[in-house]
Amino acid sequence: MSVKRAKRKESVTCRAPVNIAVVKYWGKRDEELILPINSSISATLHIDHMCATTTVAASRDFTKDRIWLNGKEESFDNPRLQSVLKAIRERAADNEGNSHLTDCHLHICSKNNFPTAAGLASSAAGYACLVSALSKLFNIQGNVTDIARIGSGSACRSLDGGFVQWIMGEKDSGVDSIGEQIVDEDYWPEMRVLILVVSGKKKPVGSSQGMLRSVQTSPFLKYRAEVVVPEYMQRMLAAIKNKDFLAFAEITMKESNQLHAVCQDTYPPISYMNDTSWSIVRLVHAYNNFKGAVKMTGFGLIVPIEVSVIFGDWVEVAYTFDAGPNAALYLQEENVTEVLSFMSHFFPPGDDQDVKSFFKGLPCNTCQVSEDLLNAVSPMETKPGAVKYIIHTKPGPGAQEVSDEGASLLDENGLPKELAS
Repeated sequence: MSVKRAKRKESVTCRAPVNIAVVKYWGKRDEELILPINSSISATLHIDHMCATTTVAASRDFTKDRIWLNGKEESFDNPRLQSVLKAIRERAADNEGNSHLTDCHLHICSKNNFPTAAGLASSAAGYACLVSALSKLFNIQGNVTDIARIGSGSACRSLDGGFVQWIMGEKDSGVDSIGEQIVDEDYWPEMRVLILVVSGKKKPVGSSQGMLRSVQTSPFLKYRAEVVVPEYMQRMLAAIKNKDFLAFAEITMKESNQLHAVCQDTYPPISYMNDTSWSIVRLVHAYNNFKGAVKMTGFGLIVPIEVSVIFGDWVEVAYTFDAGPNAALYLQEENVTEVLSFMSHFFPPGDDQDVKSFFKGLPCNTCQVSEDLLNAVSPMETKPGAVKYIIHTKPGPGAQEVSDEGASLLDENGLPKELAS
């Protein structure tokens, strides 16, 4: 992402979206610079449905640097935060930015509208938002994805919209390890994403800790980075550019499976998915099997519905799980109603939850799921409340400034307008 020169400002508010990887980033070759052992690709989800919002203010009247996350004050001594601020100030000085602000204290206030530290790329959205706001505050020009990367690796993929690749780079300095847009958010208009939020709780093993453990102990990870991912990167780039959903879906699911296989190959093993996650995987394959069998039967072929194989030409929904139990389902617009209804049949709202709060994001409808489709699933009990809610979204734009001054998270004194109770 290149940030255009802006007018001089003492306070900036930005929003930045979540991105969900379809070719996964797992493992660093440099912990300090956050340089990955392989390249990766993600879709930027629509900023209206899942985003971080950050306000940054600079003033000589502030007595010290302070930061508030989701209404709670946090330590400003976080090493990654300090690395980002150092890089921003150096870039401002080098590029004739607002260097007069470099000796000011900063107040930073940020919040997410989705669960934090639960495997939904909250740190990526947060650091992309922070870097976007700081870049505009300090009037920095050019690509700043490398600065976002040193805050949270995948943050370099949230600065741009649509589909984005994180090029791993080769230089030890990390200057060539950057995010680069593949296509914008309007390129594949039929693409949709359903986020099934299984848990909003903080995961027991953080992504950074998990990656380090995998790099140190998993032989499979080395083979994956050197052999498997380079091929998947080329195939996924072609699938996106050609709008080839079959190839896209196949790689997406295999990549998800492989990430969690690496976690199991790690010693001690790491388990991010739970029983509900695996039930979602099972339902996706059952759905694809059913749709393939029905369509093949339509051509006069006799195919038992229970055949446990995905009929390639008719894969209509793909799952992926990052380092957490929550599922992201990629599908095309025409299948949203049926897939949403199918999933919510097995995972309906809890007894104390109304339907309006269960479905979020883009408007969506539900339908009666056919008995044949339900019978295609081997016995599975419905689990009310196992999925907390479902977000219907699509690829959207990258990080952007909020021009409405009323959207600032800080008041005229540079303090949060809202604090957690």
